[in-house]
Amino acid sequence: MRKIRIGVIGVGQIGKSHLQNYASIPDAEIVAVCDVNEQEARRVAEQYGIPSVYTDYRELLSRDDIEAVDVCLHNNFHAPMTIAALEAGKHVYCEKPIAGTYFDGKRMVEAAKETGKMLHIQLATLYRKETKAAKALIDGGKLGNIYHARSTGFRRRNRPFVDGYGTKFFTKKETATGGALIDMGVYHIAQMLYLLDLPTPTRISGKVYQEMDMDPKRREESGFDVEELALGFVKFKNNLTLDIIESWSVHLGGFEGPSILGSKGGIRLPVFGEGTQNKFSFHSTICDMDMDSTVNLDLLDYRWHNLRENEDAYDSSQHHWIAALQGRVELLPTADIALKTMLISDGIYLSDKRGEEVSAEELEEITTSTSVTI
Repeated sequence: MRKIRIGVIGVGQIGKSHLQNYASIPDAEIVAVCDVNEQEARRVAEQYGIPSVYTDYRELLSRDDIEAVDVCLHNNFHAPMTIAALEAGKHVYCEKPIAGTYFDGKRMVEAAKETGKMLHIQLATLYRKETKAAKALIDGGKLGNIYHARSTGFRRRNRPFVDGYGTKFFTKKETATGGALIDMGVYHIAQMLYLLDLPTPTRISGKVYQEMDMDPKRREESGFDVEELALGFVKFKNNLTLDIIESWSVHLGGFEGPSILGSKGGIRLPVFGEGTQNKFSFHSTICDMDMDSTVNLDLLDYRWHNLRENEDAYDSSQHHWIAALQGRVELLPTADIALKTMLISDGIYLSDKRGEEVSAEELEEITTSTSVTI
C-alpha cells in the first residue's frame, strides 16, 4: 500500500509517544515536525530521521506534499490547530480529548464535515483486545437488552507533575480544562460509548474532588487547580444509564473494571490503570445455571489476525488512522465518540459547580470556548 506522508505538530511527551508508534507502521512516513522549541524539535527529528523541522505551524501546513497532520498539543490548543489544518486541506489526527470543551470539539467536527477531510481522535481503549471481545459478544446478541454500564479508571497516586509524572500543563485549567476526568476518563467513557453504540445523553450529574496532600513546592509551581477524582452518572435515551469513577489519586488498592449489564448477559473488562489484576469475563445464565466465563484474548487476537482481512487496521489508533487514509477500512467514528465524551465531561463539571443534575440540551446551548489563540 502507498505510504502516508505526515507532519507532526508538537514534540513533547505525547508527540514523542506518537512518533515512537509511527516507527512501527511501515506505511507511515513522517516528513516534518513542528514545535516552538526548535532545539528539541531538531533533536527529535534527528532521532527519527525526519527531514524537515519548523517552529511555525503555518509553514508546515502550506506544504502540498503533506497529506495529514498529527496534533500533539495540550487540550485548549486542539481546536484552533485542528481547524487550521483542516482548512489547509489536511486530514487530522488529534490527541485526546477532542478539545477543552464541547463547544470547541463541535467546531472541530463541523470543520471536518465542511472541508470533507477526516478527523480522527486518539482513543486507545477502542483497539484493546478486551474491547474487541466485548463488541463481538454485544453484536452477537449475547447481552440482550443493555440497560446499564460502568466506566472506571484507577491511579493510586499518580497526578501529573506533583507526583513526579508529566508536566505542570496537565494540572492547570488554563491549558488542560480539567484533571483526571478529561485526561484519563476520556479513554474509559469513550470505550463505553463505543460499545453502547453511541447513545444520546439526556441528563448528567457529577462531583469532582481535590483532597489529598501533595508536595507543597510542586503544588505552588504547578498552580494545581483541577480534580484528582471525578464521579458521574449519565442518563441516556432508551432507558440506559452509565456511572463513572476516575482517579488520579485515591487511598485505595484498586477499582473493579468497567462493566456492561444486559438482560441476557454481562461483561466485565479489565480496568485501564495501574496495579490491577482483574480479567475480561462474560456472565450469563445457561440451563438455569449462573455461568462465569473467560476467554484467552491472546489466542483470539492471533486467530482473528490470521482469518480476518485488514485486522491489523485495528491494532492501535495509529494503525487504524493509516489504514483509513489508505482506504483499506472505514474510519471509526472517533470524532463523534470523543465529542459525546466531551459533552459528558462538561456535564459533570457543570453539575459539580451547581450542585445539581444538568440536562444535555442545556449544555449544548450554553457551552463556550476555552481554546487558546495560536
